[in-house]
Parts: sequence; structure tokens; C-alpha cells
Amino acid sequence: MIKRKTNILFLSIFVLLSWGMRPAIPEEGMYPLSEIHKIDLVKAGLKIDPLDVYNPNDTSLIDALVKIGRCTGSFVSPNGLILTNHHCAFGTISRASTPEKNYLENGFLAKTKQNEIPASGLTVRITESYEDVSEEILSAVKGIDDLTERSQIIKQEMEEIEKKADDKANSIEGSVSEMFKGKTYVLFRYRMIKDVRLVYAPPRSIGEFGGETDNWIWPRHNGDFTFMRAYVAPDGSAATFDKKNIPYSPKKYLKVNPNGVKEGDFTFILGYPGKTYRHNPSYFLEYQENYQLPYISKTYQWMINQLQSIGNEDTGLKLKFASTIKKLANISKNYRGKLKGLKKINLVEQKKIEEKELQKFINENPELEKKYGSLLDQFEAAYYNLFGISEAYLWFKTINKYSNTKVISDYILDYCEDLQKSESQAEKENSSSVKSEIKQNFDIAIKNYNKKFENVYLIKMIEDALKFNGKSKLLSLEDILDGKSPEEYVLKLINNSKISEPQYADELLLKCPEDLTDPVFIFTELLNTDYYRIKSEYDKINGQLTKLSAQLYEIKKQWKKTNFIPDANSTLRLTYGYIKGYSPADAIYMSPVTSLEGVIDKSLLGGEYTIPDKLRILYDTKDFGQFYNDELKSVPVGILYNMDTTGGSSGSPVMNAYGELVGLNFDRAFEATINDFAWDESFSRSIGVDIRYVLWISQKLGGADYLLTEMGVN
Repeated sequence: MIKRKTNILFLSIFVLLSWGMRPAIPEEGMYPLSEIHKIDLVKAGLKIDPLDVYNPNDTSLIDALVKIGRCTGSFVSPNGLILTNHHCAFGTISRASTPEKNYLENGFLAKTKQNEIPASGLTVRITESYEDVSEEILSAVKGIDDLTERSQIIKQEMEEIEKKADDKANSIEGSVSEMFKGKTYVLFRYRMIKDVRLVYAPPRSIGEFGGETDNWIWPRHNGDFTFMRAYVAPDGSAATFDKKNIPYSPKKYLKVNPNGVKEGDFTFILGYPGKTYRHNPSYFLEYQENYQLPYISKTYQWMINQLQSIGNEDTGLKLKFASTIKKLANISKNYRGKLKGLKKINLVEQKKIEEKELQKFINENPELEKKYGSLLDQFEAAYYNLFGISEAYLWFKTINKYSNTKVISDYILDYCEDLQKSESQAEKENSSSVKSEIKQNFDIAIKNYNKKFENVYLIKMIEDALKFNGKSKLLSLEDILDGKSPEEYVLKLINNSKISEPQYADELLLKCPEDLTDPVFIFTELLNTDYYRIKSEYDKINGQLTKLSAQLYEIKKQWKKTNFIPDANSTLRLTYGYIKGYSPADAIYMSPVTSLEGVIDKSLLGGEYTIPDKLRILYDTKDFGQFYNDELKSVPVGILYNMDTTGGSSGSPVMNAYGELVGLNFDRAFEATINDFAWDESFSRSIGVDIRYVLWISQKLGGADYLLTEMGVN
């Protein structure tokens, strides 16, 4: 049950949002908890009391929702059973797989709770409460004009509030979320569950049917689902994996409706959508269109090709790289879709026209002109500076994440530097705690290390960086290369380094010598002189944009005479709509429900459309059970709806008018990848797997009858 600590929230950010009766066609919106009561869901089609969806003073549907990793999931039984996407569990499944026990390719079923295996790398968060802390944070920066200092103080205040909210004894963790940039901040308290176990995952050929060819595409025919279970210590506290742990008993779990949905049905989603950027100016979209989207999509595609080439030589490496390749491919295709969408609807120009009208509104009022007259010019100047460092900024953002050589050396350098600064016993004890966390992180980096990939990746990145000019030019490269070619330098660097050897890395953390002689430390320290320069410039720009964004919200409110829903930020939201098709191109209409017939038809193509032999037998013998749909004359597979979703909405339950689970959200149509920047009912469509396909696959293909019984499906 979620309880409000204070009523401040309704006097601040969320009270800024006033929404009346809703039209038949939903407007864009991922509504925060406090706004749910303002939507006329009954008029839209809800058949239960809206308080059953969210009740701040009692148990409601939102208590069945969890944030699992970077995705959403929901409890579907009183025994902690969680339903989420296969792609959300993909990394966990691949890490648990070996060439001998390839759960990723063949699927996994725990026939009893004792057979469930740890879902390494995953934790579960359950929203317990929220509280507005805007005044506390913003009062700390009152009168501070230095933008870098302002940003640092805001960050420090957020971290301090989070620490105070942490309650380890009751497994509660605090997290402050920025709702409107530079303006409003909300503290969320989450119940943490650290023991998550894999229960049932279908074969990859089901969970990822269609692979990258069908990714971000409708019609879809994949069974993107996985069952997990949450465990806690016998006393109910959060605990890491232990055989003595018991299944978590949720306050609420969703009722599964095995009858599914049909075209026109009202539906809604509760979930934890990631980030949207709909309140940003045109210059932000220019940055996306000209810098971030093309750079990341091209670089990631190159990385995919290299990892696939190396992985094809070894089954173990193929499994090792599988999760990384999937993430890279997902982002790369998403970014290509965004680029296409930006150009197709000419969104930058639309924003510029809007900004001209806004400037006109400002200029017509002397008081507003005095306060906001130069606002858009200041935005332009800030983004012009960002454009100047964008090549280097994006380059560092990529290499700092995907070069395990640099990741490991950065961990060691940072830890040793902090340790040398520690003077008091408390600081040393804290360093020991930090060391343990760092050790875990860099053990993962060492495990992911592959010398062949490091060689080709670093050569490519250095070759790319040598082409940078202006503020993006990396001055350190001249000292690093010392007259050598990138290839000659990198091959020698990697071959002469022991950084990927676990024992050597452990020794360095233990001794933390002042003189780190391995050549990668020289490489990293020299390169970081440029990184800190770029980061400092970026932080200054970001601080300026934070301050300007708050002013932009204020003036747009006056101009539009309305208020705005805050951009998604991984906090719990509601969106609603209807099962509905669309026309992505001239003379084409896409209906909103796909069937098993489509799976069979595509399977004739082989490759990414290969299906298990057992699935074909089930189809040929018409073994559909109760999940056959007379109207479709088949088993429903995928559903399409006009709800507002984005990254993080993956795994969210699609619920019908009675609050029953009828599907599982997992994707958007290609045209809707632009949702992060703009939403339009005509083309914004989200995709889910129909619950009937989930149940049919689980029962008939997976043999997981007991899970249906546990969920109350007869």
C-alpha cells in the first residue's frame, strides 16, 4: 500500500497539472501516481472503481507492479511469481547458460521451487511511498549563479536526501527523481528484493521470434515473456540468494484473464517507463538528429558486427556476447527509427515554428520580455557549445562503457585515488565498503573481457578520435601514440597488459601502489585529461540547460494556459488507450491482433523465424486447448494499442477494463520509436504479447501447467 507522507505534492509539481474530462481518443501522457485520480478513466472505459487502480490509502493494482532491472514486471500469484518480458531476462538467462545447458536457446523450466535458479544481476523494486522534496533541494541553490556549482549542489542534495530515506532494516531504499528539469523533485521510497529466481523461460526461438528483422516492427509474432519469482529472508527482509529464503508475499497480485482482448477494447498499463524528452527545445532535437542518434546507431552496428564475427568462432563466446549484442541491436535500430521519424514529420522545424510563436507572445508583454526575452537565445548559445564538444562527449560516453580495458583501469585508478585521500578511520571503513562494490563491478568487467574485441574496438575508437577538430579534438592522443599508428600502439598495449588477469587486478586493489606501472594506466590517465576537460564543459552546459528548462516550463504554461505531464523518468506511471490498428503508409492498414497462423507462415522462411519442432506438432494436431479464438480461428499472439509507452515500459502488464491482465507490453511500432520526442495517436502504437499465447506456450510447449494453476487459470 502506498501512503503519502505529506500533502505537499498536491501543492507543487503535480498540482500544476490539471486535466479535465478525457476524449475518446487518448492524449499523450504517462500519468504520475498523483494524477491518476484526475483522469476520467470511467468515461474512457474503465469498469472498476478508479481507486482500485490507485488508492493512496489502501491496497490497489499499483501494489502488484515491480521494477525489475530496467524493465517492469507484475506479481501474478500470492507466491511472488512475476511475469515480465523474455528480453528483460535475456542477460540473466544467457549468464546462466553454458554450451552444455543452453537455457537461452532451449528454454528453462523449474519443475519445483527448489529447481528455480538465481536470476543474477536482477533486483526487484516496489514503490512504497513518494514525497515532494523540491523546496528542500532548490533552497540549497538559492542565490547561486555558477551553473556548474549549482548542478553539483543539486546532485549532492539529492544524494543526501536519498541516504536519509534509506532504511536497510526494513529493506527500503530512497531515490530522488527530477520530474521537471531544474524545477521539481520527488523522493520515492522503494522496497528492495535482492533474491530473484528464474522459473520459466521459453526457447529463444519463441521469446525472440523474428529477431532483429522484426524488432520495432508490426505485425509481431514473438512470445516475449518470462516467469520469475521474488524471494525474501524468513523475517521478510531483503536478502541475497539463500536456500532458506521464502517466496515473497505481495500485497496485491494481478488476476490473469485467459480470454484476452479484441479490437476496440479499453486497456491500460501501469509501469516504469524510462525517459522521454518532450519538453525540450528545438536545439535538443537538432543535437539528437545531427549528433547522438547517427553516431550511436553507426558505432553500435559496427560493434555488433565485430562481436558476432568473434562469437561465431566459439559457442561459449556466442553466449557471452549474446546479451550485449541484443542491447546494442535494440538501441541501434531504435535510434534509426527515431532518425526516420524526426525527418518524416520534420519535428525540428515544427518546434522552431512553435518557438517563434512563443517568442512573439513574450515580446508582446513588456514584463514577460524583461524576464524571458533572451531565453531562447540562451538555449541556442548553450546548445551551440554542446554541438562543439559533442563528438568527444559521445566518444567518451561510448569508450568508457564498452572498453573493458578502460573500465577496469578506471575502477582501479579511482579507488586508489580515493583511498589515498582517506584520512579518518570512518573514511577508510567507507573505502572498504566502496572497494567491495567496485570489486563486484570490475569482476564483471574482467569476466566480459575479450582480447580480440578490445584490439579492434580500441583501434577503431582511436582512429575515429584522430578526426575530431575544434573543442572535440583530443590533445592527449599525440602523447599516447608517440608516433605509432593506432593499430601498432593498441596491439602492443593489449599484449603487454595484465589488466584482464583477475589475480593481478585483485593484487592492485589490495596493495593500491602509488606507481601503477601497467601500460593501460598510462593510457587511461593521459586520455582522462581530455575526458575531464570535456566532462567539465558538459557539466557547465548541462547546469545552464537545467536552469533554462525551468524557465521554459514557466513561460510555456502561461502561453498555452495549461500544464504539462512531466517527462517519463523511470517512476511509476499510468497510460491508457484501446486495442487499435493503424495505417503506417498509404493504402496500408494494420489490424491489431496477430495469430499463430502468422508464426507458422513466417517459420517457412527459417533463420530468425525458426520454431521448435514441438510447436509445429502442436499446430498440426490443433492442440490449442482453451486458448483458441473462434473469431481469429487460431491462437492470438500479438496485440497492438494506442497507449503511450517508451523504454522501461517493457514487461508492463496490459490490463482490461476490469483490471485483469490480458497482455504484456514489449515494444513499439517502428514509426513510434519517435515517442520519446513526440507522441501522435495516428502513428504511436505499442506492441504486446497476448496473454493467451503466453499461457498456451507455457502449458503446451513448456509443460508448465503448474504455473497456470498457481495463477488461477483453469
